[in-house]
Amino acid sequence: MSVAEHRLLFHGGAFAAVTHAGDITGTRGTQPDGFFLGDTRHLSRWQLTVDGAVPTLLVAEPAGAVLVPPTGRDEPPPHTVFREQRVEGGALVDVLRVTCNRAEPEKLWLALTVDADFADQFELRADHRVYGKPHAVRAREVLPAGVEFRYRRGGWQARTTITADPPPDAVEETGSGARRLVWHLKLEPYETMELTLRAAAAPGAGPAAEAGTTRTGTAGTAAKDGAAQPPALRAATGARIPAPAAEAAHAPVRAARTAATAATHRPGTRSIPPRTEAAPWPGLTIAAEQGLADLDGLLIPAAGPGGEEVEVPAAGVPWFLAIVGRHALVTSLFALRHRPALARATLLALAATQAGDADGEPGKIVHEVRHGELAHFGQVPYGRYYGAVDTTPLFLVLLGALTEHTGDDKPARRLEPQARAAVEWMFRDGGLGDSGYLRHRADDGGAAPANQSWRDSPGALCAADGTRATGALAPAAPQGYAYAALTHTARLAATAWADPRLADRLTAAAGDLRSRFLTDFWLSGPDFPALALDGTGRPADALASDAGHLLWSGLLDPDRARRVGRRLLEPDFFSGWGVRTVAAGQGAYHPMAYHRGSVWPHDNALLALGLARYGLHEEARTLARALTDLAAHTAGRLPEAVAGYPRAAQPTPVPFPHACSPQSWSAAAPLALLTALAAEEDRTGASPREP
Repeated sequence: MSVAEHRLLFHGGAFAAVTHAGDITGTRGTQPDGFFLGDTRHLSRWQLTVDGAVPTLLVAEPAGAVLVPPTGRDEPPPHTVFREQRVEGGALVDVLRVTCNRAEPEKLWLALTVDADFADQFELRADHRVYGKPHAVRAREVLPAGVEFRYRRGGWQARTTITADPPPDAVEETGSGARRLVWHLKLEPYETMELTLRAAAAPGAGPAAEAGTTRTGTAGTAAKDGAAQPPALRAATGARIPAPAAEAAHAPVRAARTAATAATHRPGTRSIPPRTEAAPWPGLTIAAEQGLADLDGLLIPAAGPGGEEVEVPAAGVPWFLAIVGRHALVTSLFALRHRPALARATLLALAATQAGDADGEPGKIVHEVRHGELAHFGQVPYGRYYGAVDTTPLFLVLLGALTEHTGDDKPARRLEPQARAAVEWMFRDGGLGDSGYLRHRADDGGAAPANQSWRDSPGALCAADGTRATGALAPAAPQGYAYAALTHTARLAATAWADPRLADRLTAAAGDLRSRFLTDFWLSGPDFPALALDGTGRPADALASDAGHLLWSGLLDPDRARRVGRRLLEPDFFSGWGVRTVAAGQGAYHPMAYHRGSVWPHDNALLALGLARYGLHEEARTLARALTDLAAHTAGRLPEAVAGYPRAAQPTPVPFPHACSPQSWSAAAPLALLTALAAEEDRTGASPREP
């Protein structure tokens, strides 16, 4: 099933991918099909028929559909089914209103075929890997108001309970393991009858004491965790945890908004705060509001260091409705001026999952947390996965940025032990104290990402001709994050922690890193930083957008930064929709490659912030305008990535086929653009002009 054939409903850590008619077929494709909670498919079939036939779709809406029985041109449909669906409280709710269209009574029978295969999300990916599941037991039980599906394998279990009001007249076997709920309806003339169906997911047992959870770090170590069911899954089955009160409401957008903006406003979205109303174009306001609404839906419950419940932005739907440290941190940084409580929640959740001695690299911030069956049994390494080299410095950057933005040092004082441990990880295990750079080893054959920075696909770190970098790699972007982490943490040490010796040590380390980087990474010919250093210290000389991350982090000196910023807006980089991940014209470039030619809004948002940092406001406006135009082509929702085809030749952006939508750092990217544009207003006192 393709992206175009799906509707996505998501809330509080659960999501449903259904057809536009509202059905679930279990068909495999580029997107998963079903209802999911905790990385587990709790519905693999949910198919409606009326009088034994699949109804015809007349209208498809974001949360529903209008259906009629198949009839001829001269035979008006005797009834209409109005279908409304939503995800709430860990359940898919499906409301069917069946209306008689005639002046005489009508009898019909309505049936819903349901099944739950409890497949793990990793089984449904395009790689078609097969995972053994010894001793798995499935069960089905008819209930007075529906049916229940159960699954158990050792200490891991899951359950889907389907109930209906009014209850079905019968629950039939189908011969395939599925069950068919049947209603025999009699409608009076023009009468409407309503049926409410609810499929409630009880998530997997999580780290059960009898089985344990595999927690894999970069060294491949594993430890048993006898904790109870994860707070994220406990909370997802109940009422949604409210956002912090300080962030729960936003002032309305100014009354003077243009008619075009009002006409395109999406119901249910939150207005952006007053300080962001300097958006120079209505389309950017729309994209920001859509982003805020998407962030609301992507919030998933987690626990802080003291067990307190918080909400953290998941990476994206459908594949990554989970905590992914890098995504949560960058998203929170983008939203910092608008929703500082998001940063506080993210820091608390990641502090609670920070690696300890048993994980091999104490102090490291987690990359990914999964709750599915395969993670539970260690068949995929993501129960708690610590592989990424960039989440730890980004954690420190967010902690410092939150303190500077709010003027409140209480989070920094509370998280001082975790922050100090993160600093020590950078020097001890991250490589900063040994090789002088944060490093990771490329892995092209394992289950983990091939690379351990945001550019994590195979071959994404490469030379200009496309040759893959090998060995213990030092990607450029994480060096910028490390520099920013050192400078932010030095300020915290000097103020919140009253430790001037640590402040001096980190300040000196930041200066040394900058000097070293400008010597080792700088390509004199193109006058541009290398994408990475390979294991021998040789530069991977592909010209890539990671240079924009270096502007954002402040690693480059002002002269180099301005030259790089202008270079990134030249035609081989700038497609018209944004800056490509790799400049066109190189052997490494492919317009549809995930990290070697596509355009990523979050990548561009970091660049926009970097351009503004170095006073390149005209370039920042050009970039913001391009991303605003991109959002206008996608109903205000910025995609995760689009192809790198030039806008002049391809006037409609081409979506990347396997991308998440919505995706948290793309949702927050318009907020970062508003921050970048506000930098010019703060400097000049005038609203930024449109390029």
